Amino acid sequence: MSADYAIRPLTPEEVRTAVDWAANEGWNPGLSDRPCFLSVDAEGFWGGFLKGELIATISIVNYDELFAFLGFYIVHPDFRGRGYGLRLWQAAIGHAGDRLIGLDGVQEERENYAKSGFRLAYRNIRFGGPIQRALHALPDGVEATELDVLSTEAEQFDRAVFPAPRADFLNHWLNAKGHVARSLHQNGDLHGYGVIRPCRSGYKIGPLLAKSPDVARKIAGALLGAVPAADRDQDVFLDVPEPNGAAAAIAGGMGLKPVFETARMYTGPAPEIAVDRIFGVTTFELG
Repeated sequence: MSADYAIRPLTPEEVRTAVDWAANEGWNPGLSDRPCFLSVDAEGFWGGFLKGELIATISIVNYDELFAFLGFYIVHPDFRGRGYGLRLWQAAIGHAGDRLIGLDGVQEERENYAKSGFRLAYRNIRFGGPIQRALHALPDGVEATELDVLSTEAEQFDRAVFPAPRADFLNHWLNAKGHVARSLHQNGDLHGYGVIRPCRSGYKIGPLLAKSPDVARKIAGALLGAVPAADRDQDVFLDVPEPNGAAAAIAGGMGLKPVFETARMYTGPAPEIAVDRIFGVTTFELG
């Protein structure tokens, strides 16, 4: 290992490079992801620098005193297999302290994550396919409400499906450039909400949270209906937790096909969250 290898938190501009690398890996980040990610933990993104050049990245984002999420673990292809990534991992993971850490890792790295104490909870499966086909399979004319401020009701809804409070992140997520959010109320009560955003390729729906499959389908239809007509020849992607069979059935009914999957893993027992309400994961990078 070179003595010229240095590890430190990334600047906001350097995080842009991490997002570009994620795109090169085929992870298809959203066009406005970076500022939203930085809103959670400004010092949660780390880099390994060889002679001043960024060659490896990782994020260890602390949501609160109990939970953190790991992502963006990437070593530039020219420097893989030399131990730079492991050294960065070992240095950066201390940023989480004693917090429970979650991640969505590529399947081929599961054994390596297990060596660091991560346990498999379940798989997340990314479905993708044409927007137009999906729209034809979903309800139209749904009177969903535009959501641009995270209400107390919506925050409580989210807390049932995520291991930590994340109101600041979600408010950024709802209002980021290009993002569209819709919620659905029935008899005066919130029954679900979702966000759709433009990505390097097509659009992604996430989160998609609902009390029932019927509500999830209605919200998905409202979100896709908000995509500009000029963009409807593109694809849409939806990341669903495998334990929620209804979510996978909705994706299949939309004409979407599995294109990628991750392993949701934690450093301890999996948190008790309402997976049956998660019809679309917010983002593989931050949970």
